[in-house]
Amino acid sequence: MAVSRSHIHRGERGVWQRRFYEHTIQEELDLKRCVDYLHVNALKHGFVKRVSEWPWSTFHRYVKLGEYPANWGSQAEWYGDDFKNFE
Repeated sequence: MAVSRSHIHRGERGVWQRRFYEHTIQEELDLKRCVDYLHVNALKHGFVKRVSEWPWSTFHRYVKLGEYPANWGSQAEWYGDDFKNFE
């Protein structure tokens, strides 16, 4: 496996990102928050203005299943590391 200069400079090894931690999902609400986090990631990093604009997201599948409304997740709702009206 090739190691980047950044990893060498920081003395990092392996495949995990810095700040990675294991998280065992304990309940349904916790699972929902983890899935929400995955869906909002492209928005959080400024690649899109709405979650639905990221074409590779599983968000579109969840909308078809009725788990999310199609207009869920916009910059107006995003506030730091959480949504204003979460849950």
